[in-house]
Amino acid sequence: MDWENITPWYWVILVGVGFISAILGYFFGKSNSPESPDNSAQLSILEIENAKLKSDLETCRKSVDTSITKQLNFEKNIAPIKSEPFHFNAQEAKAMLGKTVKENDLKLVEGIGPKIEGLFYNFGIKTWKELAETSVDKCQEVLDSGGKRYRIHDPASWPMQAKMAYEGHWQQLFEWQEKHRAGKY
Repeated sequence: MDWENITPWYWVILVGVGFISAILGYFFGKSNSPESPDNSAQLSILEIENAKLKSDLETCRKSVDTSITKQLNFEKNIAPIKSEPFHFNAQEAKAMLGKTVKENDLKLVEGIGPKIEGLFYNFGIKTWKELAETSVDKCQEVLDSGGKRYRIHDPASWPMQAKMAYEGHWQQLFEWQEKHRAGKY
């Protein structure tokens, strides 16, 4: 190709074709892009729902704090575990609780079933006295040893209930369990 014989029209045509191609490419590219929908209305609704949920969460937290305070005050009114041995009376327990009670049956505690009782047995906790002397953190450790399905349980009151059973406070245990049935009817 001889560069000296190339006319200025060649350059004009070349630049024109490039310019037209750029404009067409821009418009074709823009026409293929999807329109972005206006989500501002949905965003506003979600922000309102989020604010409501935060408010509900704060209300629940305050309710839980109040319940814990009441429970701690209740626990303070229970006498310390007696040092003298307790003599289990099955008839007295049955009369107060309305069901047959076996001594040191951990399932008597609201929230403990056969499988959780087995977990406590694995940790050497087999009596009401031993459970009453177990910290809530240790109870949670026992639950955690059973896997994910036991995480829904709340062992906060278990030592207190075990203490009432160990000391033979059947009426007090009955009243507490009736008040805190956890949705069981």
